[in-house]
This record gives sequence, structure tokens and C-alpha cells, in this order.
Amino acid sequence: MTNTYEHMTTAELDAAIEQLEAEAAAIRARGLKLDMARGKPSVEQTDLARPMLDLVSSDSVLTDEGAPADNYGIPDGLPSARRLAAELLGVDAQNVIVSGSSSLNLMHDVVVNAYTKGIAGNAPWCAQGEIKFLCPSPGYDRHFAVTERYGIKNIPIAMTSDGPDMDEVERLVNTDPQVKGMWCVPKYANPTGITYSADVVRRIAALTPAAPDFRVFWDNAYIVHDLYDEGDPLPNIFDVLAEQGRTNLVYEFASTAKITFPSSGMAFVTASPDDIAEIRAAFAIERVSPEKISQLAHVRFLRDAAGVRAHMAKHAALLRPRFELVQSKLEEGLGELGVATWTHPRGGYFVSFEGPQGSAKAIVSLMAELGVTLTGAGATWPYGNDPLDSNIRIAPTFPSLAELSEALDVFVVAVKLVSARLARA
Repeated sequence: MTNTYEHMTTAELDAAIEQLEAEAAAIRARGLKLDMARGKPSVEQTDLARPMLDLVSSDSVLTDEGAPADNYGIPDGLPSARRLAAELLGVDAQNVIVSGSSSLNLMHDVVVNAYTKGIAGNAPWCAQGEIKFLCPSPGYDRHFAVTERYGIKNIPIAMTSDGPDMDEVERLVNTDPQVKGMWCVPKYANPTGITYSADVVRRIAALTPAAPDFRVFWDNAYIVHDLYDEGDPLPNIFDVLAEQGRTNLVYEFASTAKITFPSSGMAFVTASPDDIAEIRAAFAIERVSPEKISQLAHVRFLRDAAGVRAHMAKHAALLRPRFELVQSKLEEGLGELGVATWTHPRGGYFVSFEGPQGSAKAIVSLMAELGVTLTGAGATWPYGNDPLDSNIRIAPTFPSLAELSEALDVFVVAVKLVSARLARA
């Protein structure tokens, strides 16, 4: 029997499908309940931050360089928290706001401010007719949901191995005044795991937008989430902007959500002095004070960027076996069939899987029948519309290694069965 479905005879395909259907029936009978739907840290990972809970108690000094952590005020965040965030991002602490635990919440609020009040003295986006956002795809579904919610037209941009297709980005941004923004996850992108090349970062910094109120939403969610000692290099976008004499183009966001506790971390935003002043004024309307006791605990636990790197090395030790298991299981089960490709990230939280055209929905549906929950097919594209119906986001971080191994075995069977059926059709 030949290795690939494409070259099998009808009889060989029928036999393969019959065998795979029997394997699927046996899996279904086991009543599995496994979950790979979201990129959540495992219990072992959140346990790494438990000592932080002992650093702020009823006996603690609740001030930070004279700033009260137990009362109103200090809306930009505690001085040491801003300094830590600035060190991680490589920017001036004066241009950093630390507030809340969710960077997505900060992104949402910045979009809402632009939509209702405008950017840099320009008319609110809601008063400008149809406006558009560029969405590198496959990408992060929650990004796309924010702009979709406010009626902003999401435009998919193809992702390459170096980042967004910059020819298309430049064509749209530099010529169309309706294009107001672009979502970016520049390091270990969700879900592909790729890191933008230095050339892509330079071209983004060199954009000359037709819209004066265009901004890049630079979601650096995985800035310290390397799996190996040698992480992917990513140029500092603000350094590149400065080299080109540019300003007022980028909002950068990050958080400790996948460093300490997703529910109780620190989120931060930085931008040019002009842009951060505008964000600060917008936030002042809805924020009297951030969660400063949580900030106090974080800076006492993490201390500085070196402390963060040491802590993230412990995360990497837990995650590396999971990502390496994904690679070995997919290669062993699918490598010779020629029906799929997948990414090989060196950090972040996801692996992006491409099956045959027209297969993703069927694979995800079959996986659900077999007891394994995946991110919905199409979720990685604006409006849930994957034009090839081929992309699946694999999230290997939350299950135990044993559960992940079991889920990947099921995934291989599902991919094989759906691919064989498509080949026979």
C-alpha cells in the first residue's frame, strides 16, 4: 500500500477508511473528556507563582517608594511596577501604564476611546463612516472580536514565515485612509508561533499611513515566553521607530497573565509620549486606581527582568516536553502521509496546523465526537471564516503530558480519517 492517500487506489482508500473508522469507534467507546481548546497555563505552571501569595500579608508594608498600595491614587501604577514593565518592554517607565490584569482589556479600552473620542485630535472613528482593521491571519480570535464588536471591518492579511505580508500591509495602510489599525502578536504569534523578522519590524515602523489616526496594536503577549535558552530575537519596535525618526504609530501591550496568575496578574501599555498622554486621560475617566496590592506582590516576587527570566525558565521546563510531544506525535502519525503541515515554534503557547482544504471543521467536529475539545475551526480568521477551512489551533499547555499524548493520538486518527474521506470524495 502506498503511503499517501493521493496515490492510493479506490480499494486501498476504502480499506484505510474502514480501519480508521474502527479506530475512531474504539476511541468513542472510551468516553474521553479532554480539552485543548484554549491556551491556558497548566496547574503546575500557576503553582510556580504560589510563593508570591506569601509576600503581601496583614503585616506587610503597603507602600512602594512612598506610593500607597492600599488606597486610591497612583493611576498609572506603582513606581516599581511601571519600572518592571518598562524593563521588560525596553522603554521609558514614564511612558508605561500598569493597570488591571488583562492586556486584552486594555486593548479593548484603547479601541473604544478611539472609536468614541478619536485619536490625536481626529474625529472619532464612529463618525468616519466605514473603517477597517488589518488582521494577520491565522491570528488571535479575541483581537478580531474586539474590532468586530464595534462594527470595524476586519481585513485578513496573509501570514508568512516572517510575519504579515508586508506588501499587502503597505499597500492598504499607505493608500487607504479608512484603514485605522492593525493587530499584531510579534513574538511567537498566536497561533503560528512565528516571530516577526527584523525586516518586517522595520517595514512596520516605516509605514506612512494615509490615515493620521492609524495605530499598530503591538500585543507582545509572549515577549518572555521562550521554550529554549536561545529564544527568537525580536527588535524593539520603539527603538526601530526612533532610528527612522518616527513616532505616534504603535501602542504596545503585555501582561504577566502567563507568567504568574492569569486571573490576577499585571497588564501594561506603552506608547509614544503623546499617545500615552491621550490613553492616560481616557483611562482617568474609568479608573480611579489600579490593583496596586497585586502589583506590590508581583514586584516583590519577580523583582526585575532577570527575575522574570529565571521564573520563565521554570515555565519552559514544564512546556518544552509538551511542545516536543506535539512535534513527535504529528511527525510519527502524519509525516509520511503528506496531508498536513504544522509550525515548529520555539516559544509561545500554540502550534498552528494546516490540514487539507475543506478539512478543519470536519476534524474539529470529529474530535468533539471522540471526546477532545479543540478551538473552533475558523476561529483564527476574522468572522470565523477560514477561506480554505484548513487551519486548526493546537493548544498543548493545559493538559497533563499523559492527557496531551492521548489527545494527540486521537487527533492523528481524526486527521487521517477526514483526509482519507476527502481523498475518496
